[in-house]
Amino acid sequence: MSSNYLMKLAIEDSRINIGNLISIGLEDIISVRDKGLKIILVIIIMYFSIRIGKHLIKKFVQKQVESNAMLSLDSQRAKTLGEVLKSVLKYSVYFMGITTIISIVFGGASFTFASIGGIAVGLGAQSLIKDLINGFFILFENQFGVGDHVTLGSFTGIVKSIGIRTTVINDFSGDVHSIPNGSISGVTNHSRNNIKFTVDVNIAYEEDVEEVIHIIEATCEEFKNENEECMDEPIEVSGIAALELSNITIRVVGKAKPLNQKKMEMKLRRSIKLALDKNKIGMSNPAN
Repeated sequence: MSSNYLMKLAIEDSRINIGNLISIGLEDIISVRDKGLKIILVIIIMYFSIRIGKHLIKKFVQKQVESNAMLSLDSQRAKTLGEVLKSVLKYSVYFMGITTIISIVFGGASFTFASIGGIAVGLGAQSLIKDLINGFFILFENQFGVGDHVTLGSFTGIVKSIGIRTTVINDFSGDVHSIPNGSISGVTNHSRNNIKFTVDVNIAYEEDVEEVIHIIEATCEEFKNENEECMDEPIEVSGIAALELSNITIRVVGKAKPLNQKKMEMKLRRSIKLALDKNKIGMSNPAN
């Protein structure tokens, strides 16, 4: 007998029969083992590719933030670009890794199976490409960046990350919203300019208006100097805004850095109240 024939008989004798339908041979076990080892190797490569890639991106962003070169990015845009690059890295590695694993498992996939998979990937890719293109327009047009206070459709909050497919924002109630970039049709960025706030002061008719305005102006100047980290523009005392039945309304207008306007408004209102009390200026309640 030939050696090939004897090997064939040995393999057939080594097959394990499970019932009448399933028969597992040594070749099948070896094939499964080899495929399993290859899949584990691909997963390990994917893991370290993402880890190393994120480390390099982090170093790049840090270098851009610390650099004073003319072509270097500012801190916010560098962080935004870093988030996008991390997203591109992650999706690229996942796509190549999953494609490799599928080719290992279904190396002999039929044409029909491949066609169905191609159609499914094509339909999913349409949405992905739309999200990708819109994401890069957001980045390069500098519509908003990581850390900005924005309104995207019906969602308002702080941008936590910008990815290749989604933008994540935290709203002020603590909820986290993931918004597909392709669905973002309009952006309101509240972080590009100082935010206006108004404080109305109601005083009694018998008070000297000029003296009151002088006290408020001095208070506002002192307040601005004490809060320069939140305000970089002078506070304006506009004058008399209204003459009501029981009071005169003096309007004060200020501008605070983004996300500081409410805090500055409340603190200024308190400072004005204390200054008027100190100078025994009567404040009238409009309801009286």
